[in-house]
Amino acid sequence: MLETLRETFRARYGRDPELVARAPGRVNLIGEHTDYNEGLVLPCAIDRATFVAAAGRSDGRVRVVSEGYADAAEFTAAAPVRRGDWVDYVAGPFFAFAERGLAAPGLDLAIASDVPRGAGLSSSAALAVAVACALREGSGQALSARDLAELAHRAETGFVGVPCGVMDQMASALGEPDAALRIDCRTLATETVPIAGGDAALLVVHSGVHRRLAAGGYAQRVAECRAALAQARAAGVAPRARALRDLSPADLPALERALEPVPFRRARHVITENARVDRFAGALRAGDLPAAGALLREAMASLRDDYAVSTRELDALCAAGDGTPGCYGSRLTGAGWGGCTLHLVRSDAAERVAESVGAAFERAFGRRPEAWRVRPSSGVRILPGGPEDVRRRSTPL
Repeated sequence: MLETLRETFRARYGRDPELVARAPGRVNLIGEHTDYNEGLVLPCAIDRATFVAAAGRSDGRVRVVSEGYADAAEFTAAAPVRRGDWVDYVAGPFFAFAERGLAAPGLDLAIASDVPRGAGLSSSAALAVAVACALREGSGQALSARDLAELAHRAETGFVGVPCGVMDQMASALGEPDAALRIDCRTLATETVPIAGGDAALLVVHSGVHRRLAAGGYAQRVAECRAALAQARAAGVAPRARALRDLSPADLPALERALEPVPFRRARHVITENARVDRFAGALRAGDLPAAGALLREAMASLRDDYAVSTRELDALCAAGDGTPGCYGSRLTGAGWGGCTLHLVRSDAAERVAESVGAAFERAFGRRPEAWRVRPSSGVRILPGGPEDVRRRSTPL
């Protein structure tokens, strides 16, 4: 992929790129819809990534071409304007740079990715983080990986217009091999959680249902959580709470009496999911994969019933996984309304689980879903020179 990307760059711009930035997608193990409630999440970066080849320009313009889209684009580095399409994820980091008072240079950019779009594996965050990294290198600014995550997050919320939390960008920027990243979305404190050696594998299955977070349901869930918090404060259940993160399972009986049914269900998911994150991390540290799998199943039930973000396809994939020997537990991963499911499986059972899940899904929906065994990966980086693709790739199943 890297040599093809470099060839695309040469063909488009008549010169070689000066650098290539790589930023991975992510799979969230547990902690869904908790990030924008200042809660806990446990994602890991994966060995599928977005690559941005870049070279500087002296005229303050940005030109961009992507292997995933037919149209090219051009904008002013210092003052990009929203277009309402994929280019906004490229222009967004330039907006965030300028907002910080940093001078954004002109760049020629070419983009390639093997993170599936619309699958809940954070292709948009990977793109924004990779662009932010290329922008850092082109500008000579001394910015940390955490700074890049914050710039990419601001690009998505302040420029693209998606009211997302910071989890995806943090995972893409700060991921570590063979480990998950516990992120406190209030303080942005991170902690590495090793994933049980050779005994566990992560299987991701794509439902084939694509989604767009900028539309509809995601913003509605954010609003419902705010409504739940406002009702809890007004009822005196949590008068000093800053976010749903400040409530615990012990508050649920009082919340059920005080809140309207829909806000209560949304709050119940967030509160119980926060508690599951640390229980799941503890199970991973102890190597207790059956306990970790049980927590995935609990999380799926909560996402389906209390948060109402599942679909028939996601339900079917999880049920098929949970019914297959060697699968410890399954749940949807990402915001929902489509995208992928995550299955924690025994390493030697990954192919069998993928086949079983695929066959059951095909019987129900008439098509075979894509499945990948993914490995936790390192976060954003500038690749060394040379044409070789230095990544550890995910393995198709």
